[in-house]
Amino acid sequence: MNNIPVADTRTFAIMGHTSTGKTTLVDALCLKMGLTDRLGSSANASSVADYTDEEKTRKISIFAKPFSATFASKSGKKTSVLFVDTPGYQDFFGQLLSASRAVETGVVTVDAVSRVQVGTRRAWRSCEKQGLARALVVTGLDRENADYAGTLAAIREAFGPKCVPVVLPLPGNTGVVDVMGAKTVPDAMAKQVEEARTQMVELAAETDDALIEKFLGGQELSPDELAKGLRAAVVKGGLIPVFCCLAMKDIGIVEFLEGVTRLLPSPADLPRKDAAGKPIAVSPESPLVAQVWRTVNDSFVGQLAFARIFGGTLKSDSEVYNPNKKTKERIGTLLLVNGKKQVPVESATAGDVVAIAKLKVTTARNTLCATGSEIICPDIVYPKPVMFQAVTAKTQADEDKIGTALSRVCEDDPTLEVERNKETKEMVLKGLGDVHIDVAVGLMKSRSNVEVTLSVPKVPYRETVTARGEGHYKHKKQSGGRGQYGEVYLRVEPNEPDNPEWFVDAVVGGVIPGNFIPAVQKGVVEGMVSGSVAGYPVQNVKVSVYDGSYHEVDSSEISFKIAGSRAFKEAMTKCKAVLLEPVMTVKVSVPDHFLGDINGDLNHKRGRILGMGPEDGVQVITAEVPLAEIFRYGAELRSMTGGQGTFEMEFCRYDVVPSNVAQKIIAASDKKKVEEED
Repeated sequence: MNNIPVADTRTFAIMGHTSTGKTTLVDALCLKMGLTDRLGSSANASSVADYTDEEKTRKISIFAKPFSATFASKSGKKTSVLFVDTPGYQDFFGQLLSASRAVETGVVTVDAVSRVQVGTRRAWRSCEKQGLARALVVTGLDRENADYAGTLAAIREAFGPKCVPVVLPLPGNTGVVDVMGAKTVPDAMAKQVEEARTQMVELAAETDDALIEKFLGGQELSPDELAKGLRAAVVKGGLIPVFCCLAMKDIGIVEFLEGVTRLLPSPADLPRKDAAGKPIAVSPESPLVAQVWRTVNDSFVGQLAFARIFGGTLKSDSEVYNPNKKTKERIGTLLLVNGKKQVPVESATAGDVVAIAKLKVTTARNTLCATGSEIICPDIVYPKPVMFQAVTAKTQADEDKIGTALSRVCEDDPTLEVERNKETKEMVLKGLGDVHIDVAVGLMKSRSNVEVTLSVPKVPYRETVTARGEGHYKHKKQSGGRGQYGEVYLRVEPNEPDNPEWFVDAVVGGVIPGNFIPAVQKGVVEGMVSGSVAGYPVQNVKVSVYDGSYHEVDSSEISFKIAGSRAFKEAMTKCKAVLLEPVMTVKVSVPDHFLGDINGDLNHKRGRILGMGPEDGVQVITAEVPLAEIFRYGAELRSMTGGQGTFEMEFCRYDVVPSNVAQKIIAASDKKKVEEED
């Protein structure tokens, strides 16, 4: 794209806890590299990164956005730099995961006042899981109560002594010192700089046997050996460079970019592997391998697919193959996107990110490769939704378009899911938090002109039995001509979950002909749709048909189907039926000082604490909680912890509803029946 070799390409995503200066750093980088002519700011809605209406209104980053430029170092060497701004808000963690697929390094911001927070650790763990190199940037040094030394100590306590400062702030934050590149150092900082420099040289030497021998022998490493060793240390995770920037004052930005070119890996240093575990060749001449890591509906050009090129060359006006969909795809115009700016380009190679307009079948996470190839990139794994909201259209016009609008927002954001619940007959939108769902609703309005109302979803309760009971029904109908006749005796009792042998034909003597038994079973299945407690579906029951009668002329399938359904309903009234509710396994991660409040709240929600313990610097509480109690837990947890708590959940099982709670559910069900009858 810019004729710079792959070895001189650097890619990184800026990530971390919310409000730690990520977007401010991006704006400063854009200004320094000539992508904009002024320093933008999220606070006054002038940021080159947070340019969407949703981001301007909320004053937070919501979407991951790539930027590409060329940086000329002090030595005159040109480096192609791709960087991605990512949201820090937990609700939009999926954007960080998507962006991570487009880069080799995760650059984690740490505020010099708040220090290491939940979002800091979350970003760090994500980089580790995805095999990214890591770097840290200390921000907020010009804020009141900022403490660089304390922040560096907190970083090392959290992530280890391999976190080494490569850029240090001058006293009073009037500038910075490049540890490896500075020719003059203030006397007051000489010892600190020397310690950092010695540690970096040692870590560089440890990457190669020849270098470690030279180092231990007291010989100095050459600049080339040092540069190669340091980058190798970063690639292996043995060195985590720590930078510092005062972005609004243009302090530390050049030094950060210089460090990026010297220390961070290129795509050639950290080649990706396909889904089969085979390395992907990165040279421009290699077969094409690219992956779509994000899609977005653009108001002017329609859907844009952002693709990261891992190997080979992608050209405009060409044909490629999508192995996920087993079909060819036509590439039209390739676009280099920097914020709102879109510039057509002829081609892109390893390390580049381009947007492709109007692909017919390709969606997020799909691979694009050379025709005739079957290489598939690993899938991007996203967290499961934790916030559910029922969605209803405000008007009939909205009703006609709601399905399409929901599909569009879910296509652009894989962490959003939509489901039509067959039991409750509701359309349920699922996301990572209340703000996440609110943004999706706003996008439906702005993009598709669809307005919806959100409400707490109905709980998909079930019913079962705790004792044995019998039922009988004789269906007899005569209205002239052939009549209807079928008689069924059956027994209902508790059964193991998901036992396929739940229906037993125990009829002897042919009192019900074998050809009518399937009709009886169909009737029972229909009867199980609505139980005797509150009209919810029945599960975990064993039904045995043991007697009955038939008429040689009037008996039919429909007769025995009706008899089976009515006999089942009668048996249910004698089996001590109970109400069941879905129970979720919940894992809540919070700092230590919130432990008591969270435990108390979970107990209040009828939760059962299974265990707790430290994990990655926070306390993790595992509990089983009824789904009815935690539809809005994401918002509640954020309120209780000031945004420092996170949680995940998954379905565990159905369990009996306590009688005091069941009475309210049954009363509500009875009231609804009366209203429907009226």
